[in-house]
Amino acid sequence: MTQPHTLEGRAVDWPAAVVSGFGAGAILMVLDLFWSIAVTGSGPWAAPRMIAAIVMGPEVLQSPGFRLDVITVALIAHYAFGIVGGLVLAAISARLRLDANLGLAVLTGAALGLVLYFVNFYAVASVFPWFAEVRGWSTLLINLIFGISAAALYWRLARRGDAHQSLREAP
Repeated sequence: MTQPHTLEGRAVDWPAAVVSGFGAGAILMVLDLFWSIAVTGSGPWAAPRMIAAIVMGPEVLQSPGFRLDVITVALIAHYAFGIVGGLVLAAISARLRLDANLGLAVLTGAALGLVLYFVNFYAVASVFPWFAEVRGWSTLLINLIFGISAAALYWRLARRGDAHQSLREAP
């Protein structure tokens, strides 16, 4: 009962894609916050400054401590990027039926996380060089977790109209 992986897949559940990207972004943010406090010692404001600097300019990187405007811009940008990631994942997963089961969905999410790592910390870093400073296994792991979380959330939330849907709704 395997389904073929063709471009004639099912329709994308766009609301589920938005929620999965937003939710995976939230998971990523919480993990990054704990990581920056517990392991790196850089404090909770380093990553938001890096994200906000995309919009506000590199001078934001030098701002000490908490700034509401920087945090607001960082949150908006972070969740916008997360939602875009969720939309891309859903479009690929639904069209190719890579969300047919949880295992395949998680594998697809991990692949997306890997691609996002290289895009964010190599391609984007060529324009915004401060991202090159944080390349490494921890940022790779966080991107993998983002992709896996987005995929698992989409798998759980998406309405497919197939047998998987009725299994998820069963008590």
